[in-house]
Parts: sequence; C-alpha cells; structure tokens
Amino acid sequence: MGKKLPKLALHLRAMTVFRSLLDDPVLRALTRCLENAGSSADRFVPLYGEFLSRLYAAGYVSLTDYTRDLVFDSDNPYIRAMCADRTPDKLLLDGAMLDLETLSAVASLDPDRLLAETNVNMQMAKYEVRKINLTNEYAERAKQVGQYGYGIFTRCPMLRLNSAGQVLPVGNPDPVRLSDLVDYEREKAVILGNTQALLEGKPAANMLLTGDAGTGKSSTVKAVANELWQQGLRILEVRKEQLHLLPEVLAQLRENPLKFILFIDDLSFETNDDNFSALKAMLEGSVTAKSRNVAIYATSNRRHLVKERFADREGDEIHRRDAMQETVSLSERFGLQVTFQRPDKATYLNIVRRLAEDAGLQLEDQDLCAQAERFALARSSRSARAARQFIDELLSRQKNP
Repeated sequence: MGKKLPKLALHLRAMTVFRSLLDDPVLRALTRCLENAGSSADRFVPLYGEFLSRLYAAGYVSLTDYTRDLVFDSDNPYIRAMCADRTPDKLLLDGAMLDLETLSAVASLDPDRLLAETNVNMQMAKYEVRKINLTNEYAERAKQVGQYGYGIFTRCPMLRLNSAGQVLPVGNPDPVRLSDLVDYEREKAVILGNTQALLEGKPAANMLLTGDAGTGKSSTVKAVANELWQQGLRILEVRKEQLHLLPEVLAQLRENPLKFILFIDDLSFETNDDNFSALKAMLEGSVTAKSRNVAIYATSNRRHLVKERFADREGDEIHRRDAMQETVSLSERFGLQVTFQRPDKATYLNIVRRLAEDAGLQLEDQDLCAQAERFALARSSRSARAARQFIDELLSRQKNP
C-alpha cells in the first residue's frame, strides 16, 4: 500500500467490518508501534518489544501468518451474511474490502521498514513477513466456511457451555481417534454413519448410547468428532443442568454453516426432574430442535434414563401404567439407540493385547493375559476402560531406561 506508518495505524483504527480484531493483543500492540513510528527510540523501542513478545507468545514468528489466521478466524457481519446465504449489502462489502486492504498492508509490513522509520541504532529481534493479498485469500476462504467455520468454531473440534450459556472452546480436548478404540465395530459404524449423514445435510437421528460403564460410549462420540471435524463437524458438550438452555443454543447454531453434535454425557434423571421435561420437549420436535445442522447424542448407563423407585409404582393400575410409561418415554424419542455391551473375556483380552502392542509393551501373551484377568477380577469388571487402566498401570511400573 505504501502508506506512512502512522497513517496505516489510522486506517486500522478506522476499520469497521473487522473492527473486533483491534482487541487482539498482538494487533493492538502493533497499532501503538505504528502510531509512534518516527518518535524517539526511547519511546518506540519498548512498544516494538511488547508487540514482538506478544507475537512470539502467541506461537508465531511470522506476522503474515498471524494476521492471516486472525482474519480467517474473525466473526464479523460479512461472513455471517455469507453463511446465511445472503448477498452482502454493497456498503458492507465495500467496508470489508477496505479493511482487508489495510490488513494486507499490516500482514506485509517489513520489520526493517518499521525499525528504519524510527532510526533505531541497536540490534533488535525481528519477525518474518511476506507479501499477501488478504482480499483474494479471504474470498476463497469464505467459500469454504461450511468446512472451516468462523470465530471460536474455527480451530477446536470440541466446545462447551459455561454457566451463562456461552459457547467456549474446550481447553484440552480428548484426542482419541476411532483407530484407538478396539472392537465395537458395529456400534462405531452406526454412530459414524449417522454423523456422516448430518454432515451431508441428510436427515440425522438424535442418538442414545447406553450400556455398561467403561465400554467406550463417550470415547466413540469424541473419536467420531475428531475424525470428521475438518469436514465441518463440531461437538458441543452440554451438562444435564444446562438442558434448559438448549433452545437458546439451538437458535445460535441454526444459521452457523457447521454441523454440531450436542453431547450430553452420563445422562440420568431423578423423578420429577425439571431437566427431564426440558430434554423431552426438545426431542418431541419443537421448531428449534429440528435444525438440520444439529443432532443430540446422549450417553447413559440406564436404558430408561429415569431412576425408578418401587414407591413410584404405588397406586392403582392406571397410575402404575402412567408412571412406567413416563420412564420409557424419553428413551423412545431418540431416533437411534445403540447399546454397548460389556465385553466377554475373549474380547477384553483382545483389547488388552491391542493396547499393549500400541504402547510397545514386551510381555509374553500368557503373562499379559493372566495379569489382565487378575486386574479385571479385582475390580469386578471387564471393560475397555479397565483394559486401558491396566495398560496404564503396567506402563507406570516400567523402569526408565
């Protein structure tokens, strides 16, 4: 662009469509540098040092790459209009193009030029840069927004709700992959197939995954999300006590170009639980529940989800029948139910062998299986979780070389 540096800072301050980027700590620090370009070294050098330290702390050495990622991840009125299949208003489009021209100049700003304008006569750390046209690159990225998303949805396959119902990225998402999960091939295929239908815009069922604890229900859902997130899938974890927030969440997600699994883990209810009614209403087919880009996946150790007591069956025949019907009604509203059975001895040992091989453990098969059986019997449980815990225990006992 050839703008004088203080003028480039002014153009940054004048941004409209991408204005939220001014809150970014790196860009904010750089703007202060640009505003003070040409001032005394005593004033400029600390500002430059702050800018560069923030860039490094963000995990970048390239200002070009950082600015590009910042622009691509932006949640702004232009990209939202594109996602809603609306042709952006000409004034909005013109504003976006002006901002992208300014951001292209920032992304291409040579460090030697920045330091030369202030005549800094000392050795200074620098950053990498290359010429880039963000106007063209952003137009191409906007065409693929259904795959990459925007804002907080861009880089994380797993998200969560906070207490206020705000969607936030999961800090350390579980990296489990389908290849890590041994056996349960039929169950994995059903979940994967339903999720692929969701991604393709076909009718996808809400799913209930039931079965014994430790059989891999939650891990399978997370593994599917990890396999498919680069195709436009995200998983949003919702706790049972947050179910009343679902209508608002679905309203937020309806126009998002990505596809979402609303994941409710370890679901069960007490009798007369208000959250029971909230989820039941969603599954019964309210307008917000029928969004084509959202499916609800829940896991539970209970097939009927409601903890029933003998006292609930008291009363006349009609009362008992109504009480029983209520306990099964929620489960029946899930379009697909997948049951994860506890593995038998042969399957359990097969899981142990596979995990041991993946971990690089060198044990005779007879010894490995005998130890694995003792481990399971001590916990009264053969499961995929028990197999993983057994292998982890063996690894913890290994001596460091």
